[in-house]
Amino acid sequence: MRRLRNAKIVATLGPASSDRSTIKALFEAGVDVFRLNFSHGSHEDHRKRLQLIRDIEAEVQRPIGVLLDLQGPKLRIATFAAGPVRLDEGAAFGLDLDAATPGTVKRVALPHPEIFAALKPGTCLLLDDGRIRLRVQRCGADFAETIVEIGGLLSERKGVNVPDVVLPVSAMTAKDRRDLDFGLELGIDWVALSFVQRPEDIREVRAIVGERAAIVAKLEKPAAIALLDDIVDASDAVMVARGDLGVELPAEQVPALQKRIVRACRKAGKPVIVATQMLESMVTAPVPTRAEASDVATAIYDGADAVMLSAESASGAWPVEAVRTMDLIIGRTEADPYYREAIAVSHSAPRAEFSGAIGYAMRHVAALLSAAATVAYTTSGYSALRMARERPATPILGMTPSRDIARRLALVWGVHAVLCHEIVDAGEVSELACRTVRAEGFGSSGQTVVISAGMPFGAPGTTNLLRLAQIA
Repeated sequence: MRRLRNAKIVATLGPASSDRSTIKALFEAGVDVFRLNFSHGSHEDHRKRLQLIRDIEAEVQRPIGVLLDLQGPKLRIATFAAGPVRLDEGAAFGLDLDAATPGTVKRVALPHPEIFAALKPGTCLLLDDGRIRLRVQRCGADFAETIVEIGGLLSERKGVNVPDVVLPVSAMTAKDRRDLDFGLELGIDWVALSFVQRPEDIREVRAIVGERAAIVAKLEKPAAIALLDDIVDASDAVMVARGDLGVELPAEQVPALQKRIVRACRKAGKPVIVATQMLESMVTAPVPTRAEASDVATAIYDGADAVMLSAESASGAWPVEAVRTMDLIIGRTEADPYYREAIAVSHSAPRAEFSGAIGYAMRHVAALLSAAATVAYTTSGYSALRMARERPATPILGMTPSRDIARRLALVWGVHAVLCHEIVDAGEVSELACRTVRAEGFGSSGQTVVISAGMPFGAPGTTNLLRLAQIA
């Protein structure tokens, strides 16, 4: 099955999309990667969903990616004695570690000593997704006295965001470690790390994951934006998680940050996913708003590798229709003549290294010769990533002997992953590439194929070979 578009679709599974027929319908409608959100559901729920995905994968004979999204450290206030309280603007409100005493209109417990350790006078605290804003006046190791800057009704166990500081917390909780071990045992392909603040957060997960999965850094914190290039370098992919990012930063800053993150990832050749509320109205309605359609299209014009559905496919009333709609928007956007112009204008020069030079040459040679396809033979995915970085107008086939790599490439812009046998010499790679391009419906006799690979074959990260071949 060949997708007639370059950008990929990530869809979250949940109560509305847990049975086999719905998951298969989602794949047929356009899903390339399924997201398992470990903020919700039991291990058994996720096990069943993954088994169904693998069963469908075997049936359709196309690699399907699976992304495990870790919950991350959720910071919340404690409980109130008599239900929700109303905080008035200008009122004093206290936070402390006394979780044994229920909260009142004057104070509530915040059972996170790591937050108090990072606070200082003037720090901003956001409660309930930013609906309530507090400003710290005085603080210590176990308390904070604040003034309410934006008031409202506050109920118990609402989330807390601290946008002004880097919190001294690991990006992984004990729950995350259990979930990660479980996911790796099941054989997930991508791990999404929530609330990344610094490159060390990625390296902490890398030490656990090794080569068993690739890592997506979810950018939700202002601190991560300050270290954007370092985090992109440390990660295998990045997610623009606009929900929490829009809580911790003014909403008007998010569009520019989205473009900045996409540009940084494209420059580095790392896949980038744009996520959150892309077709939010389709949770309850069968069609999106015009603004939502434009939002998806904007991400595609910017050259994002993938766009993601959350509640739309997990708990909405129209999960398959949401995927089909996103597929149509992507297809129509990529068919716009301005799309190629926008991609070209936003393209950056590659690094002065072998793999960058091969990718750069591949794009120009393929265009000059009107090639039927470009083919990356890859054992690690690296050659295919180098090709995708260049955003060529020619289709990309990622040929790999590794099923795990084929599944990971399901997330990458423009890559049609194909499983093949191990290759031992350059002559064989040309013959197999031409045969595969023809078999997969990308070309016919007499057409040109541009091939990249790394020599010696089987050595990851050694893209150094560019070959031209003609389909027999």
